[in-house]
Amino acid sequence: MTPHNASDDSRDDSRWSDLDRPPLNAAALRRALVRDGSLYREVDVVQRTGSTNSDLVARGAAGTAGEGTVLVAEEQTAGKGRLDRRWSAPARSGLFFSVLLRPAEVPVARWGWLPLLTGVAVASGLARAAGVDTALKWPNDLLVTVEGEERKAGGILAERAGEDGVVVGVGINVTLRADELPVPQAGSLALAGAVGTDRDPLLRAVLRALEEWYGRWRAAGGDPAACGLQEAYAAGCATLGRVVRAELPGDRAIVGEAVAVDGDGRLVIATEAGVREPVGAGDIVHLRPA
Repeated sequence: MTPHNASDDSRDDSRWSDLDRPPLNAAALRRALVRDGSLYREVDVVQRTGSTNSDLVARGAAGTAGEGTVLVAEEQTAGKGRLDRRWSAPARSGLFFSVLLRPAEVPVARWGWLPLLTGVAVASGLARAAGVDTALKWPNDLLVTVEGEERKAGGILAERAGEDGVVVGVGINVTLRADELPVPQAGSLALAGAVGTDRDPLLRAVLRALEEWYGRWRAAGGDPAACGLQEAYAAGCATLGRVVRAELPGDRAIVGEAVAVDGDGRLVIATEAGVREPVGAGDIVHLRPA
């Protein structure tokens, strides 16, 4: 999809149909993020696309996008979550964006930390800019508290883009109202009592936190302990200390206490049989509070 420039956007009167949800200011975002020495080389805002991840993965694989390319959509019609789930929300009700990374200095075996790193960045950026407490459900759901209940307000998806690239995609419900929630377990920053829901400063804060954490991780050769990432993820992870059920590939499930996130980013579950089992992929269900 061809990015709109500022003059295109100014002619799109439909964008003002919901005054509670003004459009992103692409020019201001570029001025704030694209500068000498920054990770970010290009920031494109499109009105509508199927999936920012799919678009950027294709560009990255074709070599037409460099590291630090950011693609933001005001609306996604075929947004993807983990395990091929769909992610949809009203136009301009959230932040839907993807970033292309090429961590050449980091062994591929450590690239599995990128979605967890992105989760830490999103949580810390939102804490600063939205003033709302967020927590991470392993591997990368963003949780907020709405009326005393844990709700999912966002998610992260990482996909390979060619041999040397990874696209991390983020979807965050910002101003979604109760009658717009796709499922009862969903939430939004607004419903969680955020002090700020202006998407421009929220996006800037998240992208700056991502740049900071990615730089630290890359400088440490991807070592999650050396750069503080493993500790930061554990501190913000709502899954640790909980009794969980891990629904694994092949229709297998294990139940136990989530006790750690190991050096490979896997969730370690201590079962009643006394076995500590690392889980690298699967669906985690929180059974009881810590």
